[in-house]
Amino acid sequence: MNTPADLGHFLRTRRAALRPEDVGLVAYGRTRRVPGLRREELAQLAGVSVAYYTRLEQGQSHNASDEVLDALARALRLTRDEHAHLRNLARPARAGRLPAVRPATAAPGVRQLVAALAVPAVIVDHRFDVLGWNPLGHALLAGHLDAGSPERPGERPNLQRLFFLDPHARELYPRWEAEARRAASSLRLAAGEHPDDRRLAELVGELTMKSPEFAALWSRHPVRGCASGSKCFHHPVVGAMELSFEMLRLPDTGGQGVLAFSAEAGSADEAALRLLATAAATDGDRAGRASDAIAIGGKY
Repeated sequence: MNTPADLGHFLRTRRAALRPEDVGLVAYGRTRRVPGLRREELAQLAGVSVAYYTRLEQGQSHNASDEVLDALARALRLTRDEHAHLRNLARPARAGRLPAVRPATAAPGVRQLVAALAVPAVIVDHRFDVLGWNPLGHALLAGHLDAGSPERPGERPNLQRLFFLDPHARELYPRWEAEARRAASSLRLAAGEHPDDRRLAELVGELTMKSPEFAALWSRHPVRGCASGSKCFHHPVVGAMELSFEMLRLPDTGGQGVLAFSAEAGSADEAALRLLATAAATDGDRAGRASDAIAIGGKY
């Protein structure tokens, strides 16, 4: 849940990241007691009083106008994602018990589409819970897990939990530190957009307690939406790959999306992906034959 303290922490981290010369102010030679901009310097740039900005940063003002927030965003050189996050934080939800949340489900048409894709694809909700995946998506991201786990709400994998707490992620992502920053930034943005989500708050708490790396990143208040880009993998079956990804948001679903990966045509990465597809299909055939044998009381 967003609180006035979250707003103050976010403002302080962004204020500390700017130097006077970054924003056209004169930096005098004397030693500065705080990193980055002083409160009075930021207030001057945003066109608000120092007293008002201080109350805002200390969580004592709960009705900042859009004009004030926009001025602060400009003064702090916020990105579009950070600007949206600032607005979310400035309007904290009322205190109280967080409502119970029903397990999310993906629409049949989305599941059918993902199953038909020839590239790795995963359906996730705004918490990064896996609602479904095709065989290649499962093989790429979590081949060591039961392929049917997304169908059981109590056992659904969560991409953030897998990344920070599953030791396989350390092997799968050779650029783990860079991916960790991206993962924490995406989760922070989701937390700002869904302040009343109990399970999302519990996930953040679990990662903070169990992963020192996540706790350190979270304390820096990173905010960034990652809708596209590239990821490097070192897959245990096919080795090194660099794949492009796209997060395709699904309208009217409360934040669900399809995360799909692809490789450049004719590249070694595409060849590795085809090899992984072959391996995934073979494993699927074996699992299917084993299931049929058990069903008829036979022996596989």
